[in-house]
Amino acid sequence: MNVSTTEWAITIGVTLAVLLFDILIVARRPHEPSMKECATYLSIYVGLAIAFGIWVTAYHNTSGKDGDYGLQFFAGWLTEYSLSIDNLFIFIIIMASFKVPRKYQQEALLVGIVIALVFRAIFIALGAVAIEQVSWIFYIFGAFLLYTGYNLAKDTEHDDDGENAVVRMARKRFTVSDQWDGLKLFAKVNGKRAITPMFLVIIALGTTDLLFALDSIPAIYGLTKEPYLVFTANVFALMGLRQLYFLLGGLLKKLIYLSQGLAILLSFIGVKLILHALHENELPFINGGEHVKVYEIPTLLSLGVIVGILSITAIVSLTVSSRREKAGLNPDGSAKVQAGPSDETS
Repeated sequence: MNVSTTEWAITIGVTLAVLLFDILIVARRPHEPSMKECATYLSIYVGLAIAFGIWVTAYHNTSGKDGDYGLQFFAGWLTEYSLSIDNLFIFIIIMASFKVPRKYQQEALLVGIVIALVFRAIFIALGAVAIEQVSWIFYIFGAFLLYTGYNLAKDTEHDDDGENAVVRMARKRFTVSDQWDGLKLFAKVNGKRAITPMFLVIIALGTTDLLFALDSIPAIYGLTKEPYLVFTANVFALMGLRQLYFLLGGLLKKLIYLSQGLAILLSFIGVKLILHALHENELPFINGGEHVKVYEIPTLLSLGVIVGILSITAIVSLTVSSRREKAGLNPDGSAKVQAGPSDETS
């Protein structure tokens, strides 16, 4: 794919402009966004992603080795978007665990998204270099995605504790204030410098973003080998994630089979990567270092499988959770806790 320096410059410039706009809006008026505000911004971001995919198809209309570039973008964007929705579960847990005030959650999410973009840009660059220099890296990517898919399939419940080892270490090494003051990371406690709860939240979000980048970058490189498409798919997947967090709210809890659906999705891409690795094989202990004649999954079929997996996952999750709620159960099948007299509101 022939991407000019001008295209790269415009793409990065627009990305920074959107982030700056978001930062200025949030910084000027920290608040909990309304459903209308979230829906409006989310519609704009999704519309821009679709328009960009159409532009890629029209402007870069020469098919790549793995199929049409527009199809590669849409397959990568949908995959990254679905993985980003899974991120929201962890974000919700982190916010609840640290009891982040609703009016400051936008700021925390925005910082988390910026950190995610930085980490993913680094991994995209490293992945591009690795693919260029080491052909057998696809074996490692494929095996890693199969392993990740297996772990996701077992993960029927997310841990309710948003703190990880890095956060716990920070608690031990520093004095922690109990006061919230927007994005301020430090405060004075009894005349001594202390870190704020927001500092711990940002550490939790940042380390979570790092772990998710390890999963998502190999996944998208299984759908396209073009760094430009990998980068833009990640950018569009992260844009609107903050609004999606507030818009979906309790709906996320109804996507009870999301982990299993993503497990199937990552496993499918893992198999696709291994087949590609066999097709391009240069390892001497496999087929004498010669290419292996195997079926390579085309991009159009990959896109169809991705849409199918995500659609079935959403439909089955919402159907089952709805039936459970009608039966007086929680979406996950557990019994609802009845509120006592002291919990009832007048």
